[in-house]
Amino acid sequence: MIRSLSLAALLVLPALTRAADEAKTDEQFVMMASSGGMFEVQSSEMALKQSSSDAVKKFAKHMVEDHTKANKELMDLASKKKFRVAERMMKPHADMATRLASAKGDNFDAAYIKMQVDAHEETVKLFEDQAKNGKDSDLKAWAEKTLPTLKDHLKMARDMAKSGKDR
Repeated sequence: MIRSLSLAALLVLPALTRAADEAKTDEQFVMMASSGGMFEVQSSEMALKQSSSDAVKKFAKHMVEDHTKANKELMDLASKKKFRVAERMMKPHADMATRLASAKGDNFDAAYIKMQVDAHEETVKLFEDQAKNGKDSDLKAWAEKTLPTLKDHLKMARDMAKSGKDR
């Protein structure tokens, strides 16, 4: 009887370990995505106040609207699934926000657009990975649904950077 229980424990332990690793991966996605979402809204709100460019302000308004909506969707899904969300921006996002806050004038606009390109490149990779490798089917589906918008944001930011409309 004891031998049977020990054998059963040995068979169950790897499955529990795998489940914990998978949950950790999904939770890491939620933490990173929620931190990135906060950065998008905060940096874009800064741009609305500090930018001297109508094109940058128009882009920033679009970012605030889209990312506020996505942030709410993620918060609702995370709450339902019992995943923790970032309570404040993680260090890389907080560092970018701090650097952006110190920029002024044309330097602000150029820094904001560069950060938008960089942040959206990383976010697209994060969401592609979740859509492909995520374990939670609802998180995976949400990442897949959100990806086209993020790719559109990346294209818009890259186009602004190339055209110099950040000035």
